[in-house]
Amino acid sequence: MALEQRTETAGPTGPSPAATSATGATSASSPAAPPSKPRSRAGTTPRLLFLLGPAFVAAIAYVDPGNVAANLTAGARYGYLLVWVLVAANGMAMIIQYQSAKLGIVTGHSLPELLGGRMRKWSRRSFWVQAELVAAATDLAEVIGGAIALQLLFGLPLLLGGLIVGVISMAILAVQSRRGQRPFETVIMTLLAVIAVGFLAGLFVSPVDWGEAAGGLVPRFAGTDTVLLAAGMLGATVMPHAIYLHSSLARDRHVAPSTPTTPIELRVSAGASPEHPHKLAARRAASADTAGNATELHGGRAPAGIRRLLHATKWDVLAALILAGAVNIAMLLTAAANLGGVTGTDTIAGAHAAITAALGPTIGVIFAVGLLASGLASTSVGSYAGATIMAGLLRVRIPLLLRRVITLIPALIILGAGVNPTWALVLSQVFLSLGIPFALIPLIRLTSDRMLMGTFANRLPVRVLCWGVAVLIVALNLALIGLTISGGLGG
Repeated sequence: MALEQRTETAGPTGPSPAATSATGATSASSPAAPPSKPRSRAGTTPRLLFLLGPAFVAAIAYVDPGNVAANLTAGARYGYLLVWVLVAANGMAMIIQYQSAKLGIVTGHSLPELLGGRMRKWSRRSFWVQAELVAAATDLAEVIGGAIALQLLFGLPLLLGGLIVGVISMAILAVQSRRGQRPFETVIMTLLAVIAVGFLAGLFVSPVDWGEAAGGLVPRFAGTDTVLLAAGMLGATVMPHAIYLHSSLARDRHVAPSTPTTPIELRVSAGASPEHPHKLAARRAASADTAGNATELHGGRAPAGIRRLLHATKWDVLAALILAGAVNIAMLLTAAANLGGVTGTDTIAGAHAAITAALGPTIGVIFAVGLLASGLASTSVGSYAGATIMAGLLRVRIPLLLRRVITLIPALIILGAGVNPTWALVLSQVFLSLGIPFALIPLIRLTSDRMLMGTFANRLPVRVLCWGVAVLIVALNLALIGLTISGGLGG
């Protein structure tokens, strides 16, 4: 008896919105498209700009309120010591996010879809549980951060602020549900610009010691507490849900629904192991692949068209994560220059008060507005990521707005219970760092699989680099677990 399941190339709430933006990719991906003529440099730039966007949505995960808590805490306690952690994490993020986007563009499927097509029932559900817990921790940080921002700006109670953040995020998600991905990207990129202004403004008036800041680029720790902070900063920078999401964002933007990409099929026969259909396609296309014309392997799309999309994606990832990295480093530098030795800076509210006292009320307001934009944008993107994970691993789709309501409840409970919000933020980022390997290791394996990726599979130098990143992240996580068990985190 055979069991066959198919996952359509679609976004979390229905048909892929790529149809609204396929004009930027159709000529590159359709097998019937005529050979492209040489373009002038003036004609290439507007086309490249049109293809930007998915990485900026994913980059919101790198400037969420959890980053604010981790970076301010690190700067206030240890000055410029951990600058190197942010620089290294941002470099890792560029590598990882490009690999995720590449997977979606080349295969026409998201990372959760591909994993769901390779796993048996119980392993797939177990994997989904840990991925959902990571998404829940993400959402917790984002709603709490937005609530703190509303309290700083308007004096609202945290519980009421969390409700307002939830309602506004529903409005943002309604844009994606009703208008498609491109308008959603526009809203998120606008909020990203507000975030950048909010967190970079203080840097221009802070008495930063640039010599000390340069010294912070040398990798080192100063006690076990700095290892905990580094793990939190890493978890706040390299986000598991962004790894899952980016493959879906790139797929929905660049791979038109009409493109005949190979569907995911899971065939299970009595006494036989499931074999993914991409491996069958790879064998059929082996001779064509040698000639550089493996259109069957990639759903009939010409490799030259895919290469153009990947070139645009490199610029998308580079621009988005340079901006996100600059924002993160600016937060740490601002805290190091203004909060060192100041009491009460172990909370975001206390850090905000100290920044306001040191740099003036205008900077304080701009900082709080940036924090609010961060909470609103990141909680919307986090809900989108959770829906992508569920659709790929469980093959179940629920409306984004309903999911937003369900995932809002834990954050409201914590806010209503009076838990220290900054402590909850930092702890959530540590938890996120533990979820990174579960997303990162499968991503590297899939993008290095020639049976799946064909000519676009990672070559040896890229594989070595990616596995090196994975080893560093896993090693830091193991150190964090060891410190937790030994009770050495208070050092």
